[in-house]
Amino acid sequence: MSSQFSCYKIKFYQIIMNFIESSQQISVGVLALQGAFQEHIHMLQSIPKVSSVLPVRTAEQLGSIDALIIPGGESTTIALVAEHSGIWENLKEFVRQKPTWGTCAGMILLANEANNTKKGGQKLLGGLDIKVNRNHFGSQIDSFESLLHISHITSSPEDPFPAVFIRAPTISTINSLDVEILAKLENNVDETDASTVVAVKQGHLLATAFHPELTNDNRIHKYFVEQAINYIATRQNGKKEISLVDGNQNIQKPT
Repeated sequence: MSSQFSCYKIKFYQIIMNFIESSQQISVGVLALQGAFQEHIHMLQSIPKVSSVLPVRTAEQLGSIDALIIPGGESTTIALVAEHSGIWENLKEFVRQKPTWGTCAGMILLANEANNTKKGGQKLLGGLDIKVNRNHFGSQIDSFESLLHISHITSSPEDPFPAVFIRAPTISTINSLDVEILAKLENNVDETDASTVVAVKQGHLLATAFHPELTNDNRIHKYFVEQAINYIATRQNGKKEISLVDGNQNIQKPT
């Protein structure tokens, strides 16, 4: 009888642990209309807290995910394809409610304002209280790499992140105290100051001017997933926000 009871206890424990583990996983989509989306998918597949990765091309697919990455590419083209495919308004609604990370062109699309746009202007999803300069560093032949210290992600200056910049934008203006600066250039690049901001976070939105998916370092992807899990849990229960990065606790009202 005691052995049977012990068996039930083990099974019950396994069920509870499986439930806890599944509640700490999320499904992440990568907007797959144009650009470097496949590289993000490969990177996300290396993260245990990601239950599934989905290339997103339709409103139905967008509605099935917990968080989204908007990849690098050509921001004007991504916006045009999204509009023609009927997903643009769904994207605007998504980024206002759910965790979203924009890399390079994705950062441009998440900005509320943009300079150096093509003739006719640039459609933006918005959400980040920043102004960006498109293609600030020039053409693709002007691409470069820079070692960055990134708040919450790199543990020390001796452990920098290898950032890849390709036709990258920069942030020219930050228009809200709610925008947290995560990274600045460590060195001058041509006429660009070393203090130039290249990564920010505002609420559930994250943006990087560079391409983490083109490296072998998945720390920023892990950070985004952890922050997304934290944000979703906070909205669901309205309780204390627990940082999954450094263990600090902060009171945060759901937005």
